[in-house]
Amino acid sequence: MTITAADVNKLRQQTGAGMMDCKKALMESSGDFEAAIDILRKRGSKIAANRQDREAKEGYVFGKVTADGSRGAVVAVCCETDFVAKNADFIKYGESILDLAIQNNPANAEELKALKLGNLTVAETLLDQIGKIGEKIDVVDYQTVSTGKVIVYNHPGNKLTSMVGFSAAPAGIDDAGRDVAMQVAAMAPVAIDKDDVDQKLIEREIEIGKEQARQEGKPENMIEKIAQGKLNKFYNEYTLLNQGFIKDEKKTIRQYLEGIDKNLKITSIKRVKLG
Repeated sequence: MTITAADVNKLRQQTGAGMMDCKKALMESSGDFEAAIDILRKRGSKIAANRQDREAKEGYVFGKVTADGSRGAVVAVCCETDFVAKNADFIKYGESILDLAIQNNPANAEELKALKLGNLTVAETLLDQIGKIGEKIDVVDYQTVSTGKVIVYNHPGNKLTSMVGFSAAPAGIDDAGRDVAMQVAAMAPVAIDKDDVDQKLIEREIEIGKEQARQEGKPENMIEKIAQGKLNKFYNEYTLLNQGFIKDEKKTIRQYLEGIDKNLKITSIKRVKLG
């Protein structure tokens, strides 16, 4: 099949690998992006392990919590240009959708788009915005968390928001929760703890670890052990509670939270990023 420059650039945007490496991986995988990413990783290319962020070139991410702090919502509205994304009217429009979500607590983006914003549904107002602005406008992500305490962190620039749900609201949770939400934004964990990692992702990491070990010339009888060691490293880097705390690398996030309240649990994490 034909691999276009756009395909190569898309893979490069997702992985950070070199253009030629991306082209070769796509050709080898017959254009399958997931397979191409695995090929790059097996060859030792340093790329992000977490590729779950929602795709949208430009736009504005909004997040807020209810007055009692027990429920939070994040809405991502995309557009085509940075000029529109920074426009005050576009920002106000996005915030109005978020306020609607906070007031009505829809279960998903489809339900959110069906809600009335004034005399029109959100879906109808999106079409109206497209007509006015001349760009594709859409709600590309909507996330919500309901639990004992919800903390939202909006990163400067409004392209990235993280949201963390906690089992309770002990003293100091506002500051500690913000620290953890900032950790989620900065470190992009794939799960809260080891047991929460998807089994397919675990199997994938083990297979990649084995192939890396073989390419390094390791003895076959050591391959499994080496792969398990790489998996443990993956857990430490990509599961929130086992990550080093960005404000104090001597502590893990688990240890940091135990210092706030030994019974405090993280019930949910959400991370929404544009671009």
